[in-house]
Amino acid sequence: FYFGKSVKDVNLAEAALLAGLFKAPARYAPHVNLPAARARANEVLTNMVQAGFLTEGHVIGARRHPADVIEQASASGSPDYFLDWAFDEVKKLNLPDRVLTVRTTVDLSLQAAAEDAVESVLRESGDAYRVKQAAMVAVEPEGAVRAMVGGRDYGESQFNRATDALRQPGSSFKPFVYATAMLNGYTPKSIVRDAPICIGGWCPRNYSGGYSGAVTLTTALVKSINVIPVRLAQAFGRGKIVETAHRMGIRTELKISRSLPLGAAEVTVLDMAGAYSVFANGGLKATPYAFTQVIGSQGDILYDRRKTPPPAERVLAETAVQSMNEMLAQVPEWGTGRRAKLEGIRTAGKTGTTSAYRDAWFVGFTGNYVAAVWFGNDSYAPTRRLTGGVLPAMTWNRFMTFAHKGIELKPIPYVEPEKPTNAEAAVASADQPLTEEPLDAESGAKPVSLSAGTTERLIVIEGLLDRARSTKPVARLGSPAPVGLAGLAAGDGSPGRPATSPVAR
Repeated sequence: FYFGKSVKDVNLAEAALLAGLFKAPARYAPHVNLPAARARANEVLTNMVQAGFLTEGHVIGARRHPADVIEQASASGSPDYFLDWAFDEVKKLNLPDRVLTVRTTVDLSLQAAAEDAVESVLRESGDAYRVKQAAMVAVEPEGAVRAMVGGRDYGESQFNRATDALRQPGSSFKPFVYATAMLNGYTPKSIVRDAPICIGGWCPRNYSGGYSGAVTLTTALVKSINVIPVRLAQAFGRGKIVETAHRMGIRTELKISRSLPLGAAEVTVLDMAGAYSVFANGGLKATPYAFTQVIGSQGDILYDRRKTPPPAERVLAETAVQSMNEMLAQVPEWGTGRRAKLEGIRTAGKTGTTSAYRDAWFVGFTGNYVAAVWFGNDSYAPTRRLTGGVLPAMTWNRFMTFAHKGIELKPIPYVEPEKPTNAEAAVASADQPLTEEPLDAESGAKPVSLSAGTTERLIVIEGLLDRARSTKPVARLGSPAPVGLAGLAAGDGSPGRPATSPVAR
């Protein structure tokens, strides 16, 4: 990876540089800070001389001719964030041998594709949406991590946003609510009323500001209606939602609150990819893993996942998985994730957007891969109306399009490759503004890609239209005041609803 050669062929200077990585892999990574890496290698050589393993004569050549590394552009992807995570995962084995050969799960071609997808989308549209960072994890349904992007530039920041950043998932958390519903007697065709609801002064609202009345759970999930998961949580309890999410692979603390069903608790990108893998894995738990084999210095196999795989653990009943996959497969068809839809490949997933547009997600899967994509700012500064159905879905689509080239396509468990009806395609999405998804309902054409300048102008126009829609009409003298749902629009300050109440999309 660093020298473009087998480890058996490295010279003394290169070996010293590699040995220096163990103290701080991120700090001494040679393609990040070559002078620091060389200085650390010199310390290693000095320690070897002082310990009596080498003489000063042995190391003089290595000091005069320090190691050079290959350009990262010539490599197929730069899995720096992945390697940091994998290194920490290996340490958890507490193996006595200090010299190890580790066979990791990363696929360098997929890693390069993931990095390219993240960087290209940020470069094209990041400024228009005022978003500076993104993270992504791609896994196979059984948990093998094939690609990990922990940020835009490892050289600038070694903080791994894929494994360590805690962010609100917004509506991408809702599948855990609906999965809990499927485990408690509900079906995709169950009817729940989309109408105003208040819990102790907290009144969640839908993104559109309006309500749809009686809807099926499929419609509620696909349109990302907020009221429905809140009503479901009241019916069977928020604690059951937390239990489901934890069983499926969310490892962070999920504080039980009124807004939990809307994705107010914090999660990691890695955990979201692992949890959605349960859907793609037919209901079996799929904990993400970084390596398959560890070999000691004497060639002895210290760990081999293939020979001793973890026992299969069912965390969702087959009927629940079938229901969830059927519903999630509709989101890219006629719902909020249409930009993620793959040509000729069955796609399933869910968008997510948090209050003030601080976080935007798309987490989705095919029969072959699962990927979670997050966009946001390290400072938690709001983006410019960025939703999960735009840049995250576009990034997911770009990566997945590459990932599925030339491979045998596997089906999503329990999902038939059916096309939606025209009636379904015509249903408007409540997850994001109309201008975000300009889909021709009759032709089914995909949204066109717009330039950054055009996108920025549309965002400004959209904001003006939103403000115009939220402005109450002035009643004529002697006429009754207009009665409607305008009082539930954002920023209205309606009694009983805190101005900062979270709105998941």
